[in-house]
Parts: sequence; structure tokens; C-alpha cells
Amino acid sequence: MKNCFFLEALKSFCPSIAYLYISDIGFSTQLLELIGNLQKLQFLSLCCHADGDIPEELEIRVMQFAENLPLTLQYLDLVNEWLKTYILLNHCKAPLKKLLINHLNYEKHTKALIEFCVRNKAFNYVDVYRYSDLDENFRKEVEAHVTNVALVPWTRIVVAARRSHAKPGTDDELYKCKIGPRGIE
Repeated sequence: MKNCFFLEALKSFCPSIAYLYISDIGFSTQLLELIGNLQKLQFLSLCCHADGDIPEELEIRVMQFAENLPLTLQYLDLVNEWLKTYILLNHCKAPLKKLLINHLNYEKHTKALIEFCVRNKAFNYVDVYRYSDLDENFRKEVEAHVTNVALVPWTRIVVAARRSHAKPGTDDELYKCKIGPRGIE
């Protein structure tokens, strides 16, 4: 109930959000609707739980989530154990540049990542939280098919962000943030 009010408030009063970090929330249809309506969203970090969800319904929601991501989205952080990454990649239309996910170590994920990279030429980084789990054959297969994307551990990604209070053109205007599994550090 509390999450519904929070999501409705964001939807009503903050439609121009560019950076959003939400954690400890259910992967609900209300959340999907909110994210789909944030048409200026550029950076999304989302840590959801899917406790008790029926697998088939969860797969449909992941598909809907991927299909409705705002076309302004450049960075997506989804460190969720339950997330079926291949479904996300197969249905994502957002022009992502960076993706942070929990794991990429199955044939379905490899194929989906390669196909996503071919469709999305702007895409250049996949940051994997459990990088040590990446199979060497997986890395080689991705590198053989995709030259514009680097597979890196999540500790290596840096995102440039604008300070809202800085004067344009000054050194203070841009700063770099390290993004990790707990958001901006």
C-alpha cells in the first residue's frame, strides 16, 4: 500500500525525472506504468523483489517493462537475481548505452546480448555484478560478434552527471559518479 502512494506521487508530481534510484520495491504493474511514463528518464537504477510471483506472469511483466522503457533511457541498472536478462534484452527498444546486470552466463543471455548489440549501435558497456561468474567461452563469443561493447565488472563504470546548481561551462558543472549495486557512490 505504501509503495502505491509513493509511485502515484512520483507519477503525479515528478514527471520530468532524469535520474531515478528505487530499491526494495515489488516488481509491480504500477512500477512498470510509472517508469513507462517518465519520458525524460535517462538513468534508472532499480532493485526489485519478485517474491511469490508466478514465473509466467513475471516473464510477461519483464517483457512489458522492456518494451515500455523510455526512449530517453541511456543507463539501466538491474541487479536482480530473478531477472531473466534475455527477455529484457530481446524486447528492449530503449537506446541504452550502459547496462548493469547481475549475471550473464547462459547461452540464452549470450544470444540476446549479441542481438541487442547489433540492434543498438549506441550500446557500449555491459557491467556485470557477478563478473567472476562470466564463463571465458561466453566472453569470447560476445567479443567475436560484437566490437562496440565492453564487458566489465560493475566497479568499473563511471557516469558523468550534471550538478543542478553549477554554472554552465564551469569545471563544477560535470562530475563523475561511480555506479554500483547500491546506486551512486
